[in-house]
Amino acid sequence: MHKTFRTLLAVSILALGATTLPTLAAPKMVGGAAMYDTRNIIENAVNSRDHTTLVAAVKAAGLVEALSGAGPFTVFAPVNAAFAALPAGTVDTLLKPENKKTLVKILTAHVAAGSWSYEDLLAKATEAGGSWAFKTLSGDTLTAVAKGGRVYIVDESGGIARVTITDVNQSNGVIHVVNKVLLPK
Repeated sequence: MHKTFRTLLAVSILALGATTLPTLAAPKMVGGAAMYDTRNIIENAVNSRDHTTLVAAVKAAGLVEALSGAGPFTVFAPVNAAFAALPAGTVDTLLKPENKKTLVKILTAHVAAGSWSYEDLLAKATEAGGSWAFKTLSGDTLTAVAKGGRVYIVDESGGIARVTITDVNQSNGVIHVVNKVLLPK
């Protein structure tokens, strides 16, 4: 009887087809760590070995609590190499307590209110003729530029960051990894 039940169950599952069964997407990998959409921005970022400088800066700026909040936020997260490409001594200088205000301004220029997927950014830029400007939490403007099916983020100083990893979903928003630090004016 048990064998008959198992056979009927297996046949029923096959008859329903795979489209009715839930599929679980594997978490994105960033900096060698799995990024889980059940964790917030900070809970995931601290695990990425490619974002240790960003995490140290967020801690020094006192932004851990804010980026752990409900959001939603869209974060453009520069990798360690992006910070290393800044002029020598810049990161060390910014991490000093007396430069906290400047550090906060730079970091919040990487964060926008709302949760925009890569496709959202691409669509908004395309609909607007190739570029779409938006405000960051610092009050500065970033511009998403669509070119060749890719999205680039341009800061107020004219710096251009390429989005290298897209749609790293978080419980309180989304992270897009970028290859350059975005600088406000």
